[in-house]
Amino acid sequence: MESRDREPLVRKTSSSYRTFPESTARRLDKEYLRSLHNKRLYLAVFAAVLGNFSFGFALVYPSPVIPALEAHPSPALRLDQHTAPWFGSVFTLGAAAGGLSTMLLNDCLGRKLSIMFSALPSALGYALLAGAQGLWMLLLGRVLTGYAGGVTSASIPVYISEISHPGVRGMLGACPQIMAVLGSLVLYALGKYLWLVLDWRWLAVAGEVPVLAMVLLLCFMPNSPRFLLSQGKEEEALGSLCWLRGEDTDYAREYEQIKDSVRKQSRRVSCAELKDPFLYKPILIAGAMRFLQQLSGVTCILVYLQPIFKKTSVILEAEYDAALVGLVRLSAVAIAAVSMDKAGRKILLFVSAGVMLVSNLTMGLYIHFVPVSHNGTVANTTLVSSANLPAEPTNYITLIPLLATMFFIMGYAMGWGPITWLLMSEILPLKARGVASGLCVVVSWLTAFTLTQFFLPVVNAFGLEVPFLFFAVISAGNVFFTGCCVPETKGRSLEQIEAFFRTGRRSFLR
Repeated sequence: MESRDREPLVRKTSSSYRTFPESTARRLDKEYLRSLHNKRLYLAVFAAVLGNFSFGFALVYPSPVIPALEAHPSPALRLDQHTAPWFGSVFTLGAAAGGLSTMLLNDCLGRKLSIMFSALPSALGYALLAGAQGLWMLLLGRVLTGYAGGVTSASIPVYISEISHPGVRGMLGACPQIMAVLGSLVLYALGKYLWLVLDWRWLAVAGEVPVLAMVLLLCFMPNSPRFLLSQGKEEEALGSLCWLRGEDTDYAREYEQIKDSVRKQSRRVSCAELKDPFLYKPILIAGAMRFLQQLSGVTCILVYLQPIFKKTSVILEAEYDAALVGLVRLSAVAIAAVSMDKAGRKILLFVSAGVMLVSNLTMGLYIHFVPVSHNGTVANTTLVSSANLPAEPTNYITLIPLLATMFFIMGYAMGWGPITWLLMSEILPLKARGVASGLCVVVSWLTAFTLTQFFLPVVNAFGLEVPFLFFAVISAGNVFFTGCCVPETKGRSLEQIEAFFRTGRRSFLR
């Protein structure tokens, strides 16, 4: 009798059971959808990821500019085989410094103000590049734009993950990569057409536009509710969550869950606590993912994309090839954004690493085995100097390096690009999120600096196939790392992910 009385309170819908009356369940579903589709959340994310647009723009800035500066009439601005690698790689050194400083900025200023702070060095860096009268101004401009990129790299993913609804956190977590790709595409387009009427300096002027737009929009956006609660600003945190979810939703329940999680982590992390698996495991996973992501070679390929295509003498002009690769990258990131909350993180990471492995292996073997005659007049030139020579394809086989690079970028953009940033912001515990995210960015960009600095000397000494075969080995390692170390976080709240690392109970992630 008692079980029959309870029966109306338990309704089976699809594959799950609800312990609510049907009318209450319908009301909760409607509130869930309203909070999921609140347009203010997407506006806040858009305002933040304009910083990634600027980052993507600045990252590939050397690709069209190095050839122009190598042919510059002024000796003070002319790049050679020694200075060109520094112009390409010093950006990543600045990004590492930006990530290091964000270890303090994230917890002192907050996520939103840290992103806004990045506008200052970014604007100054672009101004130096636009008005450069000597090599030191070019390098300093690259360092400052890199520093700004390091700050945004550590702050934007954390900000997005902390304000996002769990149902769309995967999709929104891919937005930084999408905007970075758009920034790169715009740079390639401007690099091809802008200096038909203007010179290369106007590329830097164009870079100021998204920086200013980001600052203006963020002035009207709320800070992260989790950060505000960690600072004891409870009313402001509640107002922020209400703005992000909508007034007619059950945001108060989510607020209490966040508040309870923050209360458990109210103290600053100490050195002794780093021995706790709850802290060191997610930090090691996030740091290792950032390290392996860069070792796969993506930064080197993006920075030196046009010279690589000139060296391999592909069928189209290098500028068009670079833009084509950018479009493929954008499409792949969009696919990842749509499928991340449905397929899950790990399956996309497996597919991504597999595609990168095959692509890098194909590229390395092509360069090693294709006869020198297929590389035309550029076969015996250095990688940088070949960027100034016209492509002379002799056979359609030269499509192979273009297709291999396109598939590499597609594979990277489907998984190890956006998901690495997303998982970093998802799995790091709140009490160490600001410091640990900055540490991960430092690891990432120091690795990128080392690779981009030594990429050209290795190519000139041993050939272009050597780095690509190395990248293939790293991509194979990424497959094993994903299977052994990376947790699946699809559809889980940040509090559930923290509970998994705290207790080791996999039921939290099912």
